[in-house]
Amino acid sequence: MKSKPLRIVSQTYGYVFLFLAGCLLTTLFNSQQVESQNKPTTISLAVPVKPDKLKTFPPSHQQPSKEAVEMDFLKNLIAWPSTPLLPINLSWNDTSDPAHSSFTVLPKRGGGQWRVGDELEVLIQIYNFQGKPKKSGGDVLLARLHSPSLLAGVAGKVVDHLNGSYSALFPLLWEGNVQVEVILVHSSEAVTVLDFLSHSQPYRVYFQSLFRSGPLTETTNCNIYIDAPQEQLCNYTDLYTGEPWFCYKPKKLSCDARVTHTIGGFEKNIKPQEEMLFQSGINMKVSIPLSSHPNISVHPRVEDQIKGTNNMRKNPSGYYYHGVWRPLDGTKLQQFNSSKAASQCLRGKVLHLFGDSTIRQWFEYLISFLPDLKNFDIQSSKQAGPFIALDYTNNIFLTYRCHGPPIRFANVPVAQLRYIANELDHIDGSPNTVVAIGVWSHFSTFPVDVYIRRLQSIRKAVVRLLSRAPDTLVVIRTANPKALTVYEALTNSDWYSIQRDKLLREVFKGLNVHLVDAWEMGLAHHLPHNLHPQPPIIKNQVDVLLSYVCPLPTNQTKENL
Repeated sequence: MKSKPLRIVSQTYGYVFLFLAGCLLTTLFNSQQVESQNKPTTISLAVPVKPDKLKTFPPSHQQPSKEAVEMDFLKNLIAWPSTPLLPINLSWNDTSDPAHSSFTVLPKRGGGQWRVGDELEVLIQIYNFQGKPKKSGGDVLLARLHSPSLLAGVAGKVVDHLNGSYSALFPLLWEGNVQVEVILVHSSEAVTVLDFLSHSQPYRVYFQSLFRSGPLTETTNCNIYIDAPQEQLCNYTDLYTGEPWFCYKPKKLSCDARVTHTIGGFEKNIKPQEEMLFQSGINMKVSIPLSSHPNISVHPRVEDQIKGTNNMRKNPSGYYYHGVWRPLDGTKLQQFNSSKAASQCLRGKVLHLFGDSTIRQWFEYLISFLPDLKNFDIQSSKQAGPFIALDYTNNIFLTYRCHGPPIRFANVPVAQLRYIANELDHIDGSPNTVVAIGVWSHFSTFPVDVYIRRLQSIRKAVVRLLSRAPDTLVVIRTANPKALTVYEALTNSDWYSIQRDKLLREVFKGLNVHLVDAWEMGLAHHLPHNLHPQPPIIKNQVDVLLSYVCPLPTNQTKENL
């Protein structure tokens, strides 16, 4: 009988012990949360796995996640035609030569005169340096139709027939004489090298961080993945997005002493015979000659004519005429040629620009174009930002922030390394809020999985933003073609950009976002390709942006303004 009260007492102490233990664990958890918000992340995770080694699907007994299924689909979407393996004794003579190659304008289907609304097709044949026709595809070609006297141009659609021949298709959108330009960006042999680098040396661009405590400083290498034991690494994986980032631990300082991020360098580990495939003016970014010089004169459309552009495999998003971009996606473009018109459009607006240096150009254009929009000096890096500009008269607030690593900028304070998804989650959103995003260039050398996961993370944040504030305007800037050197080709080639551009469009397809097609706006323009497009192209891009910000009423046209 005496054992029963003892059992009750022991149970009571047991409950008290469990309650106190629970409180202690809760306190520890909360303190760690607070601490993690104020210090670099040094949580203990499993040893990182190379992103290109990650399996798309989990074990068969689990259902693949939506993101994993999408990952597989997207990687198939950008699959490139097979290119030849390079022999050990690679001969220059066997590779694609733009000087020996040529293209021919095919006769109009059904005969007769070329008219606005028709589709023009050219046939391209690639030859090697011996003058022999190539028998396989995989070359990187760009094409445009243009009229220099009219400052008109449109990008063409290139089709690979996988036998050394290609077609380029163009809609005829204006009257007058037109010319075709076809550019060999890379030979199929060069693509073989680029593809090999993507798989064998995905971390050939590396980064560094400075660690400092008082007078003591150390610098170590950093990257998305580092092949080293976990105990040798500082783990800065973002707690919210899951984006991985690692640095080697400094010898005398703690992981919390990290103060800056910077581009470290580039390991160019290719053979001399491979490097010869990337020679500007010889076999890289060189125009292919026209086999004959027909006079292509485009006449007005006739009433009973069927619009040929409706049958194109991929309609262009727009074209230039008199140097002005004309969208074909239904957007009513306005030209903001005066600072007064642009200021009136942006009156009472908050604009947040996120991404790389190509979207930073929009910030630079706006503060140079709008006299009352003044850059507020917060002593930030001229390359990385962040930047803030204010127009008190018109109540305009403009910001720019670079995206999180990998970012090939120099000396970015760690405190300013922010992931776009996290920044979007701190924006309330409203009908007067504009968010513009441009992310592509700095992901070229990494496994495509890294870029896809970053886009998926940003897309989730965009969906959350539009869910809580549906009237927020979100604009996506695409990639653009650029001039190529050996370094640019191996780290930032148009071949890489073409793939990232396709992925970017696909990931955001179907969302309530708007697109500024920087790719076609760069390709269709008469100015040379440049990583940072020249002012006339930027002006057209910003005009598209502002046309989204201040759309015309459905019953109003540009002429009514």
